[in-house]
Amino acid sequence: MDRLCPMDVDLHGVSPLNLAFVGDGVYDLMVRERLVSLANRPNKELHQLAVQQVRAEAQAAALDRLLPTLSEEEAAVYRRGRNAHTSRSGGAYHKATGLEALFGYLYLSGRVDRVRELFALIIEEETPFETT
Repeated sequence: MDRLCPMDVDLHGVSPLNLAFVGDGVYDLMVRERLVSLANRPNKELHQLAVQQVRAEAQAAALDRLLPTLSEEEAAVYRRGRNAHTSRSGGAYHKATGLEALFGYLYLSGRVDRVRELFALIIEEETPFETT
């Protein structure tokens, strides 16, 4: 997964909610890739499984697993996203926004290998879905 367009902009100046906007798409795509790789399923079932993994509570739990592995730079990006003022409230939602901001930042920085590494850590502790 490479960037589709080059970013000649200082990402530290990009709004954390804009980073989260991109990161939401990146995270969603990675979840979908994983689900399709596990088994051939009807689209409705794939959608339901994806929703379970991309909802705020699941992303917040994923972030809790990742937090100890983040570099100082990554943790700072996460905090910027977590602390951004959104129309929604709640700890899980803010953590999820921080995770998405981190994924968006890394993706737009061209560090797709790191995005994949973090995603692998997220799914490492998950019980795979039934594949039959």
